[in-house]
Amino acid sequence: MAPDDDPRSPVAPVRLDWRDLVRNAADLALLGIVATLAAVPVVTAPAAVATASAAVRFWIEHGHWPGVRPALRGFARALLPGLGALLVVAVVAGLLGLNLLALLNGVVPGGTPAAVLTGALAALGAGLGGLIVVQIGGQSSRGWRAAARTAGRRAAERPLALLAVTGVLALAAVLCTLILPLLTPIFLGYLLFALHAVTRRLDPPLPARASPGHGAVSRRTRRIHNG
Repeated sequence: MAPDDDPRSPVAPVRLDWRDLVRNAADLALLGIVATLAAVPVVTAPAAVATASAAVRFWIEHGHWPGVRPALRGFARALLPGLGALLVVAVVAGLLGLNLLALLNGVVPGGTPAAVLTGALAALGAGLGGLIVVQIGGQSSRGWRAAARTAGRRAAERPLALLAVTGVLALAAVLCTLILPLLTPIFLGYLLFALHAVTRRLDPPLPARASPGHGAVSRRTRRIHNG
């Protein structure tokens, strides 16, 4: 076998010119705009985010975007399960917001330290939500509950990934709120890409599980090759 044909040899990185970079940036911006428009009715927001996350993951892994019809089918399948996810997010965000307001206004004891602690918990909760969004992009067919379980397990195993995703979301919130709020739809595509990129860097996806006969076939092939 020639050295270049060895699957274990490192793959040379692909160099992108400025046209590729501009095209990728435009594609991500368009994805963010389309996802934002799809989320306007609010009840469709989880399905829009799940479909956009799956599209970003497909693009990272295959180098091109999924077709329109598969994306629409995935969006339709994610509509109903997304209602439960939307309800959970609304309840948790509402409780944290009420608790934070009560602490800041002195309605409940704790004062500034408790408010800071609540804010930190809210930020980490948002980071966990970012991990869930990344996971739903890879296992959308299994639903939000499975994505939440996987994200929680990986956050416990790789807390640095949780902190990094929290930082990405905090930076995006600052940019969208204080600097360029009108460009939030465009930033959504870049945000999804950043979440996937950071997560894959700090917490690589699990390798595909080999079939039961794969090891025996590999051993048999090696014996034939060496013999």
